[in-house]
Amino acid sequence: MALFPFSSQFDSVSGLTTLQRELERVFESPRGMDLGLSGRGVFPPANVFSDRDGWVVRVEIPGVAPDQLSVESQGRTLTLKGKREISAPANGAFHRRERGSGEFSRSVQLPNDADPSRAEASYHNGILTVRVPKAEEAKPRQIMVKAA
Repeated sequence: MALFPFSSQFDSVSGLTTLQRELERVFESPRGMDLGLSGRGVFPPANVFSDRDGWVVRVEIPGVAPDQLSVESQGRTLTLKGKREISAPANGAFHRRERGSGEFSRSVQLPNDADPSRAEASYHNGILTVRVPKAEEAKPRQIMVKAA
């Protein structure tokens, strides 16, 4: 009877776990879309999508006052900064504390056809919506056909 030393290299469970992590990483950040850091565990969570007028960035920030938010753009990078304060319970300590507090920052890379200089932001019911129109040269235009 031959005995082989155990090697984690041939451990099927860790191999499947590694494969699962890699597949989740690929599906959370689709190829070809360089829209910045994304995935689970990033705060605040953001959705970035396009409509006919440009790009929309929607960010969930419940419990943050609008005067505690700032949105900046530099080049193709849109940066959101803010501060969420959660007061301690009046009598006693937390039994469970899952909501974070303090300062946060999130940056999103915009596509080449975005024009951040004309961006507009609105905040309603804990959702920050930033609309970034397409650059004029990126919008489709009608070309007149002249008779020869």
